[in-house]
Amino acid sequence: MYENKKKIFSVILFTFLSLAIILLILFNPQKKTGGNIKVMEITGNKLMSSKEYEKFIRNNGTKPAQTFNLSILKDRVLKHPYVENADIEFLGDGKAQVNIREKKITAILLSKGEPLFLTNQSEVLPILSNSRFSSIPIISNPKNINDVKPGTIIKSNELSDALRIIDAIRYTDRKMLLNLSEINLRNGGDIILTFSGIKPPVIFGRGATARKIIYLEMLWPGLLKGEMLVNNSSYIDLRFADNIYVGKLEKIGYKQ
Repeated sequence: MYENKKKIFSVILFTFLSLAIILLILFNPQKKTGGNIKVMEITGNKLMSSKEYEKFIRNNGTKPAQTFNLSILKDRVLKHPYVENADIEFLGDGKAQVNIREKKITAILLSKGEPLFLTNQSEVLPILSNSRFSSIPIISNPKNINDVKPGTIIKSNELSDALRIIDAIRYTDRKMLLNLSEINLRNGGDIILTFSGIKPPVIFGRGATARKIIYLEMLWPGLLKGEMLVNNSSYIDLRFADNIYVGKLEKIGYKQ
């Protein structure tokens, strides 16, 4: 009888301890909050190195921090101007994985102030000293855009026109987009496009973006090869419906 009671007690004790361990694993507060995160593994970054992102995360607060929980870590990551969103996972042993989704930089905006990044959502961002970028077109001389503050969204028909041109080229020929150097908005005048490796500028004008990009794509192989007609020309004019003009520039304006 005594032996049976002893066995029953042992089974109950074992069951209780097993249940306690399972509950500790499932409801471990450190697992939920990711307490005492000291090491972070940053992925998904292109605009800045992992080291620069980590430097920002540790120093962006009332005081520098060496350890975080998941909530504080994510809050600091999202405060970086280049970060759209982030997924953070606590890996244990004081380590977390930070998967960053960056904002999409479409162009560099040159206005009367300092150069700024322009996103596909028309948000302007600062160009930080250690940022990394290449093959991004410049948008210059927009009308009525002055003293733009980083972090703001610009509502402007001028910039909308420029972004439409970039999108149309991207969907038509990505290699052409890599060659696009500048979209000069000329303070509301006829838009002029400049391409690297191509001698004549392109007078793009306003409106009918899709049609003009299709015409430009038709000319593109000849432009790259430097064919005689194009190579000896001062400009390519796409402003007129169903016609492409190639001609010489004069001091007083454009003339075929």
